[in-house]
Amino acid sequence: MQVFEQVESEVRSYCRNWPTVFTTAKGSRIDDERGRSYIDFFAGAGSLNYGHNHPVLKEALLGYLAEDNVVHTLDAYSSAKRTFLETFRDVVLAPRNLDYKVQFPGPAGNNAVEAALKLVRKYTGRETVVSFTNGFHGMTLGALAVTGNSMKRGGAGVPLNNAATMPYDNYMDGQTPDFLWLRSLLEDSGSGLDQPAAVIVETVQGEGGINVASDAWLRGLQDLCREHDMLFIVDDIQMGCGRTGPFFSFERSGIYPDIVTLSKSLSGMGLPFALTLMKPHLDVWEPGEHNGTFRGFAPAFVTATAALETFWRDDEFTAGVDRDAAWLDAELTDIAASHAELGVSTRGRGLARGMAFEDPAHAGQVCQEAFANGLLMETSGAEDEVVKFLPPLTTSRADFEEGVAIVREAVATVAKEAAAKGSA
Repeated sequence: MQVFEQVESEVRSYCRNWPTVFTTAKGSRIDDERGRSYIDFFAGAGSLNYGHNHPVLKEALLGYLAEDNVVHTLDAYSSAKRTFLETFRDVVLAPRNLDYKVQFPGPAGNNAVEAALKLVRKYTGRETVVSFTNGFHGMTLGALAVTGNSMKRGGAGVPLNNAATMPYDNYMDGQTPDFLWLRSLLEDSGSGLDQPAAVIVETVQGEGGINVASDAWLRGLQDLCREHDMLFIVDDIQMGCGRTGPFFSFERSGIYPDIVTLSKSLSGMGLPFALTLMKPHLDVWEPGEHNGTFRGFAPAFVTATAALETFWRDDEFTAGVDRDAAWLDAELTDIAASHAELGVSTRGRGLARGMAFEDPAHAGQVCQEAFANGLLMETSGAEDEVVKFLPPLTTSRADFEEGVAIVREAVATVAKEAAAKGSA
């Protein structure tokens, strides 16, 4: 552990809560150098929806590399890119009647968001982008400007401009009608809000605390965008690729975004890969106007294609996520009900789930107890008050049951300690 402390930057974070050295991983489990096995309910912050080292994806990658196929091509044509585009069109877009052009903006989710923000400003000639309370869209400057977390925003070191923050669904606890504030600002010439180019929203806010927007709210937001000539961006970086059940998290909401950002589990194996999808009339880029070195990472094309072929040719995978989500929701609801003294509540959609604690410290303590007993989880929310569940979508029922049992024990331990402090 010494070399990490001596050489690596202080900015490292996850390792501080998980003080061990990981070595191998398969499925929903990850092992450390001492030989201890952990159940993974973190899944690379949603980058490993199909688990660690899925055998079909790994075989496709190893076969591609073994034949000395091209690995890096900038945005030159390659057989790997062609196969991915054909598969993405035929397996994802066409069955959903979605007509999008595909941009390869760079290797990570923030690259997809930056491309989307730049595109809407170019297309509309306007600067302001509306985002929402507790939203998270990345750590580069443009993405930070539309991110809500004050600690992350503070790290920018410069003003974060050309953005306006509005209340997310239920932020006002149902006391203010949906979009009353935003609509009022848009319609009042004295409001000080410049005509926005676009809005950007997550259908489920992952880092923001597993806050779920209702279908009606999302449809209302889309209608407001159409009414006021604003483009509608859905950030599906963490909630896409099946995390909420369907491939896109917005499919069941009855909306059709103008632009969609994808990354994280897109490659299927944790390889860096991101897309910015846009309706064809929005594709107003000049050649080379937005570029980057790693837009042609062929190994990610290969594993992404294998993931699409393996999991998305029919609805069976989505049905499995729905079943596991219903089971997990019931289990977490039972845990919360068993510890009303902690003020625990549950939330989520699909296999993005959260347990929110009245005392934010309790969420961190639950995660620490879970780690000590062989389970990886993280906290989220503005005050880190939510225990966040992002298990691989391929997690077996046996691993689910073992992991939830660890959570149940961890919450009970925290409750017991809290009671002891209260009576002291």
